Amino acid sequence: MKRYDLVVFDWDGTLVDSAAHIVSSLQAASRDIGFEAPSDEASRHIIGLGLQDALDYLFPTITRADSGRLVDRYRHHYLGGESVVVLFDGVDAGLRALQARGHFLAVATGKSRVGLERALDDTQLRSRFDATRCGDEGFSKPHPGMLEYLLDRLCVEPARALMVGDTTHDLEMAAGARVDAVAVTYGAHEPAKLAKAPSTVTVDTPQELWAWLTANA
Repeated sequence: MKRYDLVVFDWDGTLVDSAAHIVSSLQAASRDIGFEAPSDEASRHIIGLGLQDALDYLFPTITRADSGRLVDRYRHHYLGGESVVVLFDGVDAGLRALQARGHFLAVATGKSRVGLERALDDTQLRSRFDATRCGDEGFSKPHPGMLEYLLDRLCVEPARALMVGDTTHDLEMAAGARVDAVAVTYGAHEPAKLAKAPSTVTVDTPQELWAWLTANA
């Protein structure tokens, strides 16, 4: 018997191994426009946030003009090396298994709609998901708005939904929406950081994630 009708996944750092590439692209973009590159820790912290919230955190006094330049250079570096971004082991098979058991599957991501659409096509995962919500379509994580939208869209009660993510932003969003959460430690945020946010369970590898979902979702 299913415990959850809906399983929602973060994208970067949860389904795809992209955290290191996001960090290096952000640091290179910062240097391109004459800014000091943010540390690895600061760069990893903003993964999963909407674009404006990420920039406000890293560069609180950035001007609109510099913000535009930074975004342009980030896209240049990210898209130029996007071939290094691959699915974590077991993702496609794991999603297919959940789909076959009758779960609704969704994505809640800080990526832009354009970025997610490209990623869904590149990974050939579009058909796995019943709904998606992006960072430029409403409130940024950790506000619960993304999950609330998905719950309403798919007519699922919070107690019957599960969020899977690799950042405190994901876990805090889940708590705000009264949704259980799985914290994965192989993505953007370190285990010690994740431990400070509420979660139902913590898993350390993609293999452990899919085994847990098979047994408990």
